[in-house]
Amino acid sequence: MAVAIRTAREIEKIRAAGQVVGRVLHKLREIAAAGVTTADLADLSDRIIAEAGGTALFKGVRNPAARFDFPASICASINEEVVHGIPSGRRMLTDGDILSIDCGVKLNGYCGDAAITLPIGRVDPEVERLLRITRQLLDIAVRESRPGRYWSEIAGRMQEHAEQAGFGVVRDYVGHGIGRQMHEDPKLPNFVSRELLGNDLLLRKGMVLAVEPMVNLGTWKVKVSGDGWTVLTADGLPSAHEEHTIAVTDDGTEILTAGPDGAE
Repeated sequence: MAVAIRTAREIEKIRAAGQVVGRVLHKLREIAAAGVTTADLADLSDRIIAEAGGTALFKGVRNPAARFDFPASICASINEEVVHGIPSGRRMLTDGDILSIDCGVKLNGYCGDAAITLPIGRVDPEVERLLRITRQLLDIAVRESRPGRYWSEIAGRMQEHAEQAGFGVVRDYVGHGIGRQMHEDPKLPNFVSRELLGNDLLLRKGMVLAVEPMVNLGTWKVKVSGDGWTVLTADGLPSAHEEHTIAVTDDGTEILTAGPDGAE
């Protein structure tokens, strides 16, 4: 496993891409409401990325299990959809939904990637708790990561926090390194496994990581829908997804995908 150590100049380039991602998510958060379609969100994302001179990382990604390349600049996953939901003009948000939006941008040769999960109107209190706990898992990773820490220590704290709340941490999809490509080494599970303990990651200054907990209200198990893209919870219960691209610094981390004015 060869994990890149980025220079300060490279981190600034990743930050520039990440700021475009942050701007997209900030704007989509503002307009996501009952009556809006997920295609409306994707169209606005397209415009923001184009105006910034960037490239949408997700659009055109190939998947051997699907009949078509991914068609949009964002993944828009609703309720029991965990990740990779396809935006559609036929998919209108309704009160009580939760919506996960994942966005990746390449700008001047470097990539940024982040995700948020939003309540649409008033949601069930247990679903609201799911959103809060998932966000807390990301906060744990940002707060606990620093040079000299093993990733298994951080993943263990994330897993424990979710499972103590009664939720399932998705096993099949994990975080990743990021830089010149969207997906680079290392893999970053949000749980501890024998595989992770046998090939643990020692964090070092200059590593840039896309940390993305995906947490289900029920079982951690998932399945893929008939379109070959959309990942669903196996039990049909809701799922939440949060992500930031972060850089490991001298004594902690820095978020590279914050929105305008540093908003996360």
